[in-house]
Amino acid sequence: MSTPLQPALADLLSYLKDIGYSDVYLNRAAAPNPLSPALSPVPVERGPEPPEMAALRTAAEACTRCRLAQGRQKVVFGAGNPAAELMLIGEAPGAEEDKQGLPFVGAAGELLTKIIQAMDLRREDVYIANILKCRPPGNRDPQPDEVAACRGYLDRQIDLIQPRVIVALGRIAAQALLGNDSPIGQMRGQWYRIRGIPAMVTYHPAALLRNQGLKRPTWEDMQQVRDRLREPRD
Repeated sequence: MSTPLQPALADLLSYLKDIGYSDVYLNRAAAPNPLSPALSPVPVERGPEPPEMAALRTAAEACTRCRLAQGRQKVVFGAGNPAAELMLIGEAPGAEEDKQGLPFVGAAGELLTKIIQAMDLRREDVYIANILKCRPPGNRDPQPDEVAACRGYLDRQIDLIQPRVIVALGRIAAQALLGNDSPIGQMRGQWYRIRGIPAMVTYHPAALLRNQGLKRPTWEDMQQVRDRLREPRD
């Protein structure tokens, strides 16, 4: 008699099927614990940050450079491995992120975790940040002066982490990072350079929740990222 899968693992396998895996072979002896950080929808800080990153976080948490400082609960600086090879950058914190002080912890965050796992990575292996460190009221789009006020923190994060690949999640993040106003459909699936680092644009996980048809192209983009990460270092 077959043993039922743990809900989190069954959910991940369902996602893999959605994005095009026709066959998935599960080694139950090596199957991940669904209660481990790798399958947890809420990221856990990896550990002590290097002094420069810790100092940057402290500066961001005290920042009052724009109007968003007045209404925030917490600064959402970023989370993950400060020596990550992959850095994912979204738009701005939402309500749950503002409450917890961590990026991508809602439904979109759960989907992002599945995408990371499908790339044979764990969430704590990568670094996740946003263009803005504070939540815009009502989750509205970031305004240009807010992006400008916050950009220095993100640029410094990129410089300190020095990932091998950056992924811009969604139109707003991509436009801010690349300095253009192109539609996401034109930008995705192509390689760019952000601060000298290879960068890929793909859809934001929240868009995938609204439109299931975007899962396949997003996975195609992330396969390119996965393959790039597997290439030998120069």
